[in-house]
Amino acid sequence: MEYVTTAGEAMSPVVSCKFTEATGLPVKEGFGQTETTLIIGNFDGMKQKPGSMGKPSPLYNVQIQSHDGEQVQPGEIGEIVIDTSTIPNGLFCGYYNDEERTSMVWHDGFYHTGDTAYMDEDGYYWYVGRVDDMIKSSGYRVSPLEIEDEIMKLPYVVECAVTSVPNPLRGQEIKATVVLSEDKQPSDECKEEMFSFFKKNIADYKLPKIIDFVKELPKTISGKIRRAAIKEADWKDKEDK
Repeated sequence: MEYVTTAGEAMSPVVSCKFTEATGLPVKEGFGQTETTLIIGNFDGMKQKPGSMGKPSPLYNVQIQSHDGEQVQPGEIGEIVIDTSTIPNGLFCGYYNDEERTSMVWHDGFYHTGDTAYMDEDGYYWYVGRVDDMIKSSGYRVSPLEIEDEIMKLPYVVECAVTSVPNPLRGQEIKATVVLSEDKQPSDECKEEMFSFFKKNIADYKLPKIIDFVKELPKTISGKIRRAAIKEADWKDKEDK
């Protein structure tokens, strides 16, 4: 191998660094959608920051906007959007025979990706999550991805997904759905061990309050974890009760 790249799902910095340690090759992460070509990437000649998507492709005029359509400052989380005042090659023209769905993402002079990120002072973009995946707990907006990155540091965690469950006081509570390695059995002791790790490494307002052990996580045909499926089942169970 001479060149390694990844896209489609944000890569944990832990996994990225371990891969580089084992192979000597950096993983060049990128971001794009079915509706686009590569929007943001770590291109040849760029200095990389592990965990960062890189910088916008010169093909697109990319911004990060708040929910009210204002461009945010470095370090602030917002939605990744593409300026459509001049429609770039590589951007789709709309969803086939679906003007309503097209208008939901293409409006006010921008294409709205539905993905959130922040830009650091050096212009590097850092993925946060889908707009629909963001959790609002006790007035804070929480990214599942950064909590998952911490959980993945536990040596016996193979995969995990962080989602919300309804809470009458907080609005939403944070849940971790975890796949353990074969040599680690699900147990109350394991949960206590994980909760202890969370308290030492994760801010209080981001702490998962619930841990659910499963054999496998729901995924799309391309291998992406379907957090929405986990969330939908939990919220439906609450409604049914």
